[in-house]
Parts: sequence; structure tokens; C-alpha cells
Amino acid sequence: MFEEGSRLKKIHGTDEIYDFTLGNPHLPPPAILIDRLRELVNGSQEGIHRYMPNSGWPEVREKVAADLSRRTDLPWTGSHVVMTVGAGGALNISLKTLLNPGDEVIILSPFFVEYMFYIENHGGVAVDCPTTEDFCPDPEMLLSKVTERTRAVIINSPNNPTGRVYSEQELKSFCEALETASRRIDHPIYLITDEPYRKVTYDEVQCPEIANLYQDTIVITSHSKDLGLAGDRIGYLAVHPAATDQKALVEGCTFCNRILGFVNAPSLLQLAVADCQEATVDLTEYQLNRETLTQHLGQLGFQFVHPQGAFFLFPRTPEPDDVQFIEQAMEERILVVPGRGFGRSGHFRLSFAVPHSVVQQSLPAWERLAEKCPSLKERTGD
Repeated sequence: MFEEGSRLKKIHGTDEIYDFTLGNPHLPPPAILIDRLRELVNGSQEGIHRYMPNSGWPEVREKVAADLSRRTDLPWTGSHVVMTVGAGGALNISLKTLLNPGDEVIILSPFFVEYMFYIENHGGVAVDCPTTEDFCPDPEMLLSKVTERTRAVIINSPNNPTGRVYSEQELKSFCEALETASRRIDHPIYLITDEPYRKVTYDEVQCPEIANLYQDTIVITSHSKDLGLAGDRIGYLAVHPAATDQKALVEGCTFCNRILGFVNAPSLLQLAVADCQEATVDLTEYQLNRETLTQHLGQLGFQFVHPQGAFFLFPRTPEPDDVQFIEQAMEERILVVPGRGFGRSGHFRLSFAVPHSVVQQSLPAWERLAEKCPSLKERTGD
């Protein structure tokens, strides 16, 4: 879809294509991050571009651990943290550390599509665990998916592609089921919580701390979204202080950081984000885009779960064939992504991480698209 968007923009012009395909944050980083980068670049360069321990600069890891301790009241230290090349790097090194060939990793659908490939990268088998109709984690479904080969579960809240933020009660029930499953198979199942959208939430919604609900947790995040650094690839993983085999896990992830070719996270970015752990981009435009699109698409008859976080909307397609709907949308120069790529057919994902002008200019095109869909006209009474 990204390549098709580039092709269409060359033909029709950028202003005539409404590209909602990529979760590519367009908002600038907060001033505190820019100021810190300037300070680093204009200051002494002594030592800051050299190799450091493969897990990252010790002082940076301590600051990350201090932020985790503040959030969770758990005794994190720098020894629990590995600085990584974004969340993608963190997911790959943790899976490389955990998996033997044939081990299974449960992923909740709809899911970020690259989870499947990351698991396959390291000899694992991805096991689809559908969420409920409103995209809530399903403890009973989880229990039905666990086998002797289950090694880990990946959970993602705020969720890509749905924007769903799992409540504390939903997570508590899910974690209790995971504890039951771990006892049943007589070895720990690690819960990998992928949290790049943690600070991108709306309406005063807060993301519960999963590490406070489940001991064998690996926290993974990136600063691609909260600090607007998607192209700079900086994040971290942190192993719960009381996790089973905690020390070996951290050592394994540190080793895999090197042998998978990352070696270490970018030095300059590590030093820049260390003092920005509580900062975030200005979410005003994302919130405006969310309100504009949900209101307009709702009036046109589209059905969706109202996103509480991230910058995605995941409506049902008016007809069952989501690919056919995507093709209809392209006729109106609207570019979105079919839900089947995220493990949930009959839906489509749109990213509202775009300038508000794009959202506004697209509204007549959405109206024309809705006119082509009889089921939408029936819902609105037109």
C-alpha cells in the first residue's frame, strides 16, 4: 500500500491522495528532546561516539530503571535494562533469547503483523489467539491455546491496529489465566508487553502497569511514537526484577543484541532520551484527527470500537471482503490497509498520524465511498 500510494501521488499529486496506511508519526519531538540533542552535538564529543557495553550506557539504563521504578514501585535497576534499536530490535533479541526451534509464541489478534515474522526469524511458531468482538483479551481463549511448547505471549496495549487500551481488570484476568497455564505446563510463560504507544492515550485514559500484575514480564518500548523518533530507532527492554531466570534473560538479550547485528543502540539517541522518559509529543493534532474521523465515519454508518490510544482506527468493512473494500477506497484515492493482514478479516485499518489538513480534505472522498456501499446507506437511513 505504501508503494501504491507513492505511485498514485506521482500521477495525481500529493494533495489528491489521502494516505492513511502507515503509522508514521509526523509530529515533531518535544522541545526537551531537541534541546538535549543540541547540547550533546554542541558539547564535548569525548567518548560519546565510541562502543559502550552492548546493553547500553550504564547511566542511561539507570535513568530508565528509575522511571520504571517510579511507575511501578518495583526495584528496577540498570542491570534489568537493555537499550535497543527500537521496539522491533527489542522484540527480536528477546525472542532469540527465549526460543528453541518449534517453541510457540501466542499473539492476540488483531495483531501487529510483524510479530509473525519476528517469531519465525528465531525458529518459533506464532499461535493466533483471537480477542473478543470488542478486542478484549480473552482468558478462556488463552487457556485453550497454551501447549507444552508455549514459551511466551505478546500483548500490545494501546493496541495496533485497534487503538484499544486494556483495562486493569481485563489485564488482571488475563494474567491470572497465564499463571494458571504456566502451572499446568510446569514452566514459566513469559509475557512480553510491547508498549510503544503507552503515552499516546486520550480522554485521560491510563495504561495499567502489566509488570505489577505478572512477575514473568518483559517490558518493551520504543520512543518512535511518544518522542516522535520513529526514524532514529531507539528503545529498550526491561526484565521484571523478580522474573524467573532474570539474570540469564538479561545476559541472553545483551548477547543477542550483538550477534543479531545491532551491537548496541545508537549512542547519541541513548544519551538524548535518558532525561526525557516522562516527556511526550503534543497529542492535540492526533486527538483532533481522531475526533474528526470517528464523528464523520460514524455518521456515514461505519462501525468501530472507539480508539482510546495509539493513532489507529479499525472499522468493520461494509461488506465481508476487506480487500475488495480497499480497492473501492482506492478508487476514491483513499489508502487504507485490509484487516486480514492483522489477523482479523472484515476490517480495515487507517492511521490518523497525518496532518489534520489531510483528514479534512479526505471527508468528501469518504462520503463518495460510503455512497458505493449499500449496507452503509441502510444503516444511516439514506
